[in-house]
Amino acid sequence: MATQKKASSGAAIKTKASVESIRVVPLFNPKMDIKMGELSTKTGDSELLALPPQTATPKLVYNGGALIKNVKVYTIFWGKNWSSNAAFISLKTNINSFFTAILTSPLLDQLAEYSVTGSAIGPGSLTGSKTITTGAPKTHIADSLIRTTLTGWITAGTVPPWDANILYFIYMDKGVKVTMGGSSSCTSFCGYHDAMSGKKYYAVMPFPSCAGCLGGLSVQDALTGTSSHELCEAITDPVPPTGWYDNANGEIGDICAWKFKTIAGYNVQLEWSNKAKSCI
Repeated sequence: MATQKKASSGAAIKTKASVESIRVVPLFNPKMDIKMGELSTKTGDSELLALPPQTATPKLVYNGGALIKNVKVYTIFWGKNWSSNAAFISLKTNINSFFTAILTSPLLDQLAEYSVTGSAIGPGSLTGSKTITTGAPKTHIADSLIRTTLTGWITAGTVPPWDANILYFIYMDKGVKVTMGGSSSCTSFCGYHDAMSGKKYYAVMPFPSCAGCLGGLSVQDALTGTSSHELCEAITDPVPPTGWYDNANGEIGDICAWKFKTIAGYNVQLEWSNKAKSCI
């Protein structure tokens, strides 16, 4: 799905084909096989921004930007439920276990095909986790405030300092709507990743409380599916669209949205392979 991509200056960044960068997980649509280029052509999808039709065979092209070589995931659970509700605490534990398992799994191995000189993509690790209740939004929050808050956490030492491999995953509380670029969670997207100042990488995971972001899955399976989508995109295209990107179809996960497999007992999304010319 296309959304407005903002640089630190606030200017919109567009691809060579003059379409906006793709960096979100779109809503599940059970009426069709999800193809990013077709979403906005269907009746009832007027809130989704238009993209050119998907090509017969997508192909990711490297645009010379940064890649995350050995990703260091740091999870942030923001909201009171993550610290006080037993079901949420259990879910939090399972999400962290998911990352521990998946970051050294075949999912990361298959991304090696997108290595470039000086940036070999390899296994990652879960480097830590933090539950934060201070300043947690109750009903809604804009991406701009998430960015400001994350910067404050980094500056204060609440979370680890940025380095070239760290990726902050921010999990929102139930009932909190996230807005970004004129779109909102559970209306236009289910998750996204971005970069601050072109180098501080983060992903936002709204709680999946709507049919469009659950897609018939359990809450945990929906979250791990969305998380794997954004994880692989952030590794291969941390500053959209300067890494591996397809002007017509988006990032590595966009091409294969809502297609899943099981790895280490967890639901993960298929990702596009240029070599296999398919979602694997």
